[in-house]
Amino acid sequence: MNFKAITITDIAKALNISASTVSKALSDSYEISAKTKQIVLTYAREHNYRPNPNAISLKFGSSLSIGIVIPSIQNQFFAQIIDGIESVAHDEGFTVIIAQTHESYDMEVKSIQQLTHRAIDGLLISQSSETFDVSHLENLRSKGLPMVFFDRVSDQIDTHKVVTDNFQGALNATQHLFDNNYSRIAHITGPEGLSITTDRLNGYRQAHAQNKTQVTADYIKHCSYTNNNVAEIERAVHELLQLPDRPDAIFATSDTITSTVLLLLNKLGIKIPGQMAVIGFTNSSFAAVLAPPLTSVFQPGFLMGQKAARLLLSLVKSKKAVTEFETVVLPMQLIVRESSSVSIQV
Repeated sequence: MNFKAITITDIAKALNISASTVSKALSDSYEISAKTKQIVLTYAREHNYRPNPNAISLKFGSSLSIGIVIPSIQNQFFAQIIDGIESVAHDEGFTVIIAQTHESYDMEVKSIQQLTHRAIDGLLISQSSETFDVSHLENLRSKGLPMVFFDRVSDQIDTHKVVTDNFQGALNATQHLFDNNYSRIAHITGPEGLSITTDRLNGYRQAHAQNKTQVTADYIKHCSYTNNNVAEIERAVHELLQLPDRPDAIFATSDTITSTVLLLLNKLGIKIPGQMAVIGFTNSSFAAVLAPPLTSVFQPGFLMGQKAARLLLSLVKSKKAVTEFETVVLPMQLIVRESSSVSIQV
């Protein structure tokens, strides 16, 4: 099933005028009246028309390229996902075009427009933290663009999705801290509204319920995932440390949050895990070489990329409309290291 960008012929048929008239209107020819130009330009804009640089490829029904939209390539997790996607796409003869949103909804919309103007055969996307309105994606999906979500997904669009078991990963991490005698567990997580934030927070809450411990609202801090969020994370840590009954453990849920927490605690002279245990969500290689080595929830980024790419290419190659979709949930692994060693209660 191939997604085809709207053509001059499509516009001509829709407006019941000649393709020549459409072409001249789009090129602002003096031969076309202002009224007709406005009608053509309005229709073209509303239906995502752009001059197609891949016209030769489209002649054969495919550009042999897929688009990838991610929040940031600086995030090692997304870099691993891209590696997984490319390993599958290249074997199948497809090239990949990568766009970053930098956690911006507007950038996401613009990036997807640019990708579809290049006549991609399909789209792989992990939403930005600002994306709540998915009408730009629903519009493309309704026109036949094969689309697969990964990591950060939308429940509003019916298609294949690949996620990790964020709920169970967070539950296991929090339970591990309870098992090691920590009871005042803070949770520094991502922005509200993201599917991964919700699932991880629910896992954290479930661990408290299992241990018959009340969740302390002041222990939960939401931080953005932007590249300039260090001050925001530092403020969250300072607020936690100033609480009358300050936490004895911090469970962080991204590479940036985890690394910033560690740096700040070390700067303040707070011993890990003697005075504060730390667990992170991270795929970074630095976790094992820190002092002390960091206990972390490992996410299978490379495998996620492979799964998502295979699902997308199955849609692209399908000769009939696909109406049944699956959500693949990949397990996470808690890798226990010294940063969460047993707390000695006195």
